[in-house]
Amino acid sequence: MARRELRMALAGAALVIFAGGVEAQERYGIGRPATPAEIAGWNIDIGRDGSNLPPGSGSVERGRVVFSEQCAACHGAEGQGGLGDRLTGGQGTLATAKPVRTVGSYWPYAPTLFDYIRRAMPQNAPQSLSNEDVYAVSAYILNLGKTYPW
Repeated sequence: MARRELRMALAGAALVIFAGGVEAQERYGIGRPATPAEIAGWNIDIGRDGSNLPPGSGSVERGRVVFSEQCAACHGAEGQGGLGDRLTGGQGTLATAKPVRTVGSYWPYAPTLFDYIRRAMPQNAPQSLSNEDVYAVSAYILNLGKTYPW
């Protein structure tokens, strides 16, 4: 019986603390709703079917140049890995005892790869590449691994 009373008291205390936190936020004017412009700046997700891809294009040749300038220092000249992860190979290995985790095994589709590169790369300056450069690097990486989603 004492345990039940203790649990009830703790639950009541938690409610009081939580309610106090909400009150303090309103009382001190902390926080505000995000503006539509702020939301739009982060609403950059790409569907696996390519929905929400931005306008643009890129070639394997341009991707080779951008990759050598922005990616090779971490991922190796041919995507073989280095400081950063290996990008090529690995198709069909995820269900094996020693999976090779690469673009070919995880992200063999251009929209998914585009989305990741645009959001997170290069690691020292995420979201700094133009859409055209992201298209080009995506094409180059898929070409390196002979991963053609079409």
